[in-house]
Amino acid sequence: MSDFINSGWALFVAATTVLGLVLCLALLIIASRRKVMADDNTTGHVWDEDLRELNNPLPRWWMWLFVITVVFAAVYLAFYPGLGSHAGTLKWSSVGQYEAEQKKAEAALAPVYAKFAPMKAEELARDEAAMGIGQRLYLNNCAQCHGSDARGSKGFPNLTDTDWLGEGSHDYVKKVILEGRVGMMPPMAAAVGSAEDVRNVANYVLSLSGSAHNNIAAQMGKAKFVTCAACHGADGKGNAALGAPNLTDKIWLHGWGEQAIVNIITNGKNNAMPAQGRLLTPEQVHVLGAYVWSLSQGTRVATQ
Repeated sequence: MSDFINSGWALFVAATTVLGLVLCLALLIIASRRKVMADDNTTGHVWDEDLRELNNPLPRWWMWLFVITVVFAAVYLAFYPGLGSHAGTLKWSSVGQYEAEQKKAEAALAPVYAKFAPMKAEELARDEAAMGIGQRLYLNNCAQCHGSDARGSKGFPNLTDTDWLGEGSHDYVKKVILEGRVGMMPPMAAAVGSAEDVRNVANYVLSLSGSAHNNIAAQMGKAKFVTCAACHGADGKGNAALGAPNLTDKIWLHGWGEQAIVNIITNGKNNAMPAQGRLLTPEQVHVLGAYVWSLSQGTRVATQ
């Protein structure tokens, strides 16, 4: 594959493009030369007894249109990218245009966000205009994973409850939006013991939240749970500083039931939320963070 990103290919593309334009003009010159083929200005070809092909020159308007097209192509390729790796004298790029339009939009919206910058999350949550903007930012940037109603799905956290893997504060939400977050549980089956031990621990975990479980297996798995306590705590209530979930509630991010827990213990889990700092300004994150935070607080002003 390295052959296809070699600089020689850029030269090949540029040379082929220029040669194509030159050949177009050469073809026009050759075609414009009128050759006398017969005394009656025909090519000598006859169809249906009296249908004769005339040997007329190309129309001037067509010739000039052809020339203008080739000249336009040459000028365009001089100013804009198209000749291999040549960037063009104007240095235009789709990325550059996108960034310029983004800056223009940000400048236009700056006065709007300036009003919200000094406001705390509680104030923003009661401001209908701020929540309207936050909702639109959410729908454009977050709904693809967390759902339009923010209730998430398997593997994607519900943002409307109070079950936070981290702190759940406005500042924490903003930090996660800006920097992203990686949640990782290593495979623990080897540390727990046999396959039966893993199932016993899974039943003990189910018992912590009062979920349906095998009571005998849960009692046998309690001693083995010590290998999980380093992150989830001896009582199974998790650790917000580590991002370790609370196992005593009935909120299951990656599936519920004995087999789902066995799979997590055996295989571990990696979850990642991508950083949005490249796509959003700090001012937008401030408003969006307040909107997301408000979803679990019951203080958000209803917006349409």
